Amino acid sequence: MSMKQLFSVLARRTANLVGTPTVFVLACCSVVIWAALGPHFRYSENWQLVINTGTTIVTFLLVFIIQNTQNHDAKAMHLKLDELIRAVAKARTGLVHLEELSDDELSRLEMEFHRLRKKSRVDDAPESTGSSGQS
Repeated sequence: MSMKQLFSVLARRTANLVGTPTVFVLACCSVVIWAALGPHFRYSENWQLVINTGTTIVTFLLVFIIQNTQNHDAKAMHLKLDELIRAVAKARTGLVHLEELSDDELSRLEMEFHRLRKKSRVDDAPESTGSSGQS
């Protein structure tokens, strides 16, 4: 197994584990225990350093794990959407891989869809007949 595959598997498993209620409760308990020990250690700098260092290290490592997981999930979602676009007869296949467009190109496309939605609402609006609805 390559390093990339190993990291990917490890990242997904870790992200799934860290996202559980049990781990959240354990983290909360750790903070409560640390806070309860404050008087025993006279709220010393070393006492504060323990929580600061621990949370900094955990946060630093989890950033990479979460980013890897998000990249994987985003890629899978884009591929699913690309397949749906490809499968729909009237869909514009040029919309596949929009994530590769520049911000300006995405803004232009967003404006185009905004105009289409506006036009669609006007076309779908019930026509008024001029009567008050009575026959």
